[in-house]
Amino acid sequence: MLPITGYADRWSVRSGDDIKFMIAVKGGGRYSARIARVICGDPNPRGPGYREIPVKWDLEGQHEGIEQTIAKGSWVDVSALALPPGPVAFAATVWPTLLAAGKQAVLNFAGAGGALTLGISESGAFAGLVTGEGTVEVEAGVALTERAWHDIACLFDPATGSLAIAQAPRKIRLDRDERATKSSSVAKAVLAGTGAVAIAAERAGQGVVHHFNGKIERPRIVDGSAGLDGVIAALASGAATPAIAEWDFSIGIPTDTATDIGAAKAHGTCINLPTRAMTGSRWTGGVTHRWTEEPKLWGAIHFHDDDIGDSGWQPSLSFTVPDDWKSGVYALHLEKDGARDNIVFYVRAKIPGSQAKVAFLAPTFSYTVYSQYQKKGRQALITERSLAWGALAQAPDGHPEYGVSPYNFHSDGSGVVMSTMRRPLIDKRVNQIHLVDPSDAGSGLYWISADSAITDLLTRKDIDFEVITDHDVHAEGVELLSKYAVVLTGQHPEYHTHETLDALGAYLGNGGRFMYLGGNGFYWKVVPHATGTWAFELRRAEGGIRLWETLPGESYHAFDGSYGGLWRRLGRPPQALVGVGFSTQGEYKGFPYTFLDGILDPRVAFMREGIEDLASPGARLGERGFMGGGAAGHELDRADTRLGTPHHAIIIGRAVLDDPTYQPVNEERYDHTWPASREDIIRSDLTFFETPNGGAVFSVGSMNFIGALPVDGYNNVAALLVTNIVRRFADSTPFPEPKSSA
Repeated sequence: MLPITGYADRWSVRSGDDIKFMIAVKGGGRYSARIARVICGDPNPRGPGYREIPVKWDLEGQHEGIEQTIAKGSWVDVSALALPPGPVAFAATVWPTLLAAGKQAVLNFAGAGGALTLGISESGAFAGLVTGEGTVEVEAGVALTERAWHDIACLFDPATGSLAIAQAPRKIRLDRDERATKSSSVAKAVLAGTGAVAIAAERAGQGVVHHFNGKIERPRIVDGSAGLDGVIAALASGAATPAIAEWDFSIGIPTDTATDIGAAKAHGTCINLPTRAMTGSRWTGGVTHRWTEEPKLWGAIHFHDDDIGDSGWQPSLSFTVPDDWKSGVYALHLEKDGARDNIVFYVRAKIPGSQAKVAFLAPTFSYTVYSQYQKKGRQALITERSLAWGALAQAPDGHPEYGVSPYNFHSDGSGVVMSTMRRPLIDKRVNQIHLVDPSDAGSGLYWISADSAITDLLTRKDIDFEVITDHDVHAEGVELLSKYAVVLTGQHPEYHTHETLDALGAYLGNGGRFMYLGGNGFYWKVVPHATGTWAFELRRAEGGIRLWETLPGESYHAFDGSYGGLWRRLGRPPQALVGVGFSTQGEYKGFPYTFLDGILDPRVAFMREGIEDLASPGARLGERGFMGGGAAGHELDRADTRLGTPHHAIIIGRAVLDDPTYQPVNEERYDHTWPASREDIIRSDLTFFETPNGGAVFSVGSMNFIGALPVDGYNNVAALLVTNIVRRFADSTPFPEPKSSA
């Protein structure tokens, strides 16, 4: 673990409201804390340089820290269950995914009289009994098949002193027989009484161990008088049987509750966001793919030993944000014995729009989804340069204890569906680089440090602004956006909910002005947890650039039952919102744009003010930059009227990339051939159009574009162009009503 780190309870906070920080100090001990408003988060000494303004804060100084760790692994916690005397059987239907992980618990009871566990290992199903007389284990001795359904059960009879285990596959294999039954004599003991149950893990002291990897369906505890054969037969047939406890995971799928339909009504709580709405043993794909139509076919939960939900750390620092703090990007700086970290948060105006009519919309949904993206070798790659620049030398691959992102695979090879902000997000900091830029002078930035080029430009150009976040727009909708004359995005506003897209669409329809200053935006759909936007679910259905895909029958979100995937596939392509949409991706290299004839259109004359000699057809802009060496790069968006780009839109500049690493994205392809010429696909379009009621949109469609802004102290053509547009968009003078040129 890092010597010192932590997380906030929210991304943004209004002046006058409270915010909490959860901080962990390795080994405990004193640490120092201070807060600064961040002007520029780029540590590159050849770039604009890291800049901040310290703020007066009552808690600044030394504090006593405690060690806090994360208990990874998802499971179901049932706090209390009473077992009756007599023979008892544990049973479940399982779909294991990582047998190499060794012993894994499926169903565990721990009480005053002892503990009983049903689980699996590399040798098949097992039963473990712990009593005052000692520990006994019985193994089936026949390995199960990964990613195949099996019924497993164990039976403990205290009267006869026997412990038995049985397993049977749902589909008979042709190469070997997986059926097995074994039994062993045990000392007579009483297991009856009240205890606690764990599903997909085993209780050990104050924690849990032996996390299960894979799907579990209908775990149950039943009277064992019918024998193991009867228990296994009931699982296979799906017949209803009297149960002491039976957890039906098809009930309450959008929630964290595991419902017990048995006599005990011992409902459980899902811990660490296991994935629900997973196909069960009886799903065939022949009837429906939508779990809301027949939930009983989705009665499985997929558990992982590396899931993280809410870390549950104790609050370390809590305070009310002073009314005189200006809206902006802030960081809580932590230090202990020379080790540093910072936690970024955003301060909003107490009354939205009271400080400025320009708003920077921080893409906090994308920050959350991408957090803890483990890329092998990344920390080793950035360490030398980070230390030389005085930047944070930390990356998720060096600290897997803080979990993974939906851009990773779980330890069992399945894609990561859940993301959470209730843990340290150690790669979403300021004064941090993310790669060694191929450009000699490049900064190698993503995320918050990269987005500070926008707020730094606004600051240097004396343009007052406020900061809001995706989380705020999701909660407050168009009412919040309407407080601003113009809203600017960050580098990569990729992930959105229905609520955020609805708010942005309404804002534009009502005459708002919008500047999309990134690339690959408005691309994937996410759905927030039922209790709030601290966690998101992502189903990567159908096409799109992705590292994994959802399995058949699992493309609908558990949190709300809606279909997942690309907004383009869901009928809301980015072109219909901001005029451009993702079409190509390549290496982190940047290239220049060339102005087109559109820059001379009288409708965009305001863009050329003060740069008339530089902004003319054939002239270049963005030929240098601190992200990949130029403005057009990494992920690019283009205009396309077939996908919704307004016919009256003006393309003022274009970059067509010849670099061979740039290829069409998946959704642009129809077969193995290229869908069109490079000029048609491998490009970025600087696009402008007016919207109803006096509004307008300007989009750059490149992730690297903002890296060109700081060149020459923000006095290059790209920066001056953006400055002109911000100032005109902030002007209340209406733009003319759009007129189609089709």
